[in-house]
Amino acid sequence: MINTCKAALTDRGRTRHNRRRQRRLYTDKTMTREPILKEPFELKDEDRDLRPRHMQEMVGQREVYARLEIAVDAAGKRDEPLGHILFDGPPGLGKTTFATCIPRDLGVSFQVASGATLAAPKDLIPYLTNVDERSVLFIDEIHRMPKGVEEFLYPAMEDFRIDLTLGEGVNARTINMQLKPFTLIGATTRSGLLSAPLRDRFQMREHLDFYTLEELSEIVRRNAVKLRVEIESEAAREISGRSRGTPRVANNRLRWVRDYAQSKADGRITLRVARDALAMQGIDPLGLDRQDRKDLETLARVFGGGPAGVEAIAHTMNLATDTLIDEVEPYVLRSELVVRTPRGRTMTPAAFEHLGLSESASATKEGQQKLFE
Repeated sequence: MINTCKAALTDRGRTRHNRRRQRRLYTDKTMTREPILKEPFELKDEDRDLRPRHMQEMVGQREVYARLEIAVDAAGKRDEPLGHILFDGPPGLGKTTFATCIPRDLGVSFQVASGATLAAPKDLIPYLTNVDERSVLFIDEIHRMPKGVEEFLYPAMEDFRIDLTLGEGVNARTINMQLKPFTLIGATTRSGLLSAPLRDRFQMREHLDFYTLEELSEIVRRNAVKLRVEIESEAAREISGRSRGTPRVANNRLRWVRDYAQSKADGRITLRVARDALAMQGIDPLGLDRQDRKDLETLARVFGGGPAGVEAIAHTMNLATDTLIDEVEPYVLRSELVVRTPRGRTMTPAAFEHLGLSESASATKEGQQKLFE
C-alpha cells in the first residue's frame, strides 16, 4: 500500500514537472526575440527581389555610392563598425536599398525598426541589447521618433551605452549598460523634423536625388529580366519617362505593364503594349495620373490658371487639403507645371500647353479680370 502511494505521488510529480517543462519551452519559444534579419538574407517579397543586394549592383546615385564605398572599405580594413549614416530624400529613391546593401557588403547582421513604432525608450531597448559586434540597426522614418526616444539614443550612438533607471523615488537607481559597437542607419523623408543634436551624431549625411531617364531605363531593363519578361529598349524608355524619376514608381509601372502584356498581348513588352497599358492606367507621357491632371484642369477651368489658394482648389476637387499638398502637388511643382506664389498656386505656360487648354483657360482668366474691372 505504501509503495503504491509513493508510486502515485511520483507519477503526479512527474506529470507536474512535464507540464511545467512544456510551459517553459512554449514561453521560451514564443518570447525569445531575435534580430529581424540576419545573414543570409531571404527576401521573398517581390518588391525586395527587385532591389539590388549589393551596392555595386545599384544604378544611379553614383556620388553617394562612391563615398559609401570608401567608408565601407575603410571600416572593413580597420575591423571597426561603420560610422552612423543618415539618408534623406523623397520616397522611393533607394534609402532602404542602401541600408540593406551596406550590411551585406560588411558581412554583418541587420535589424530593422520604424520610427513610428518607437513610442518610448523601452521600445528601443530590445533592438539595442540585441545588436552584434559591428552590426547595423536601421531605423526607417527616423524623424517620427519622439524627443524622449531621441535623447535616449544619444549615449548609444556616441558611447555605445544606455542608462536604465530601476525603481522610483528615493529607491531608484541607475544602471549603466554597455552595448556592442554598432552602426545606426537612419532614413527620413523630412530631415528638417530631426533635432540638431540627433543630426550631428551621424558621421555621414547623404541626400538622394531623383534619377535620370537613362538610369531608370537601365533599372527597368534589369528588373524585367528578374520578372522573366522580355522588353524592348524603347518600351523600357517609355516606362521610365512616365515614372517621375523614381525607381519605386518605375517598378510599379513595370509590374502593371507586365500584367497587361501577359493578359492582352503575347507576354512581350513592346512600345505599343507599354503605351496602351499606361494609357489604360491613366498615366500620360509626363507621368501625370488622373488626379494630377484633375488638379491642373480644376486650376485652369475654375480659377483661370490661378492664382488660387490650395484650400479652394482642394474643396473644389472634393479632396482633403493634406492629400493635395502631400501627394499631388510635389510632382506638378517639380515638373514646373505649377508655381507657388504669395497669392496662391498658378499654372505655367507649360501646363496649359500640356493640357491643350491654353486658349480656353486664358479666355476664362481674362473674363474674370474684366468682371472685377
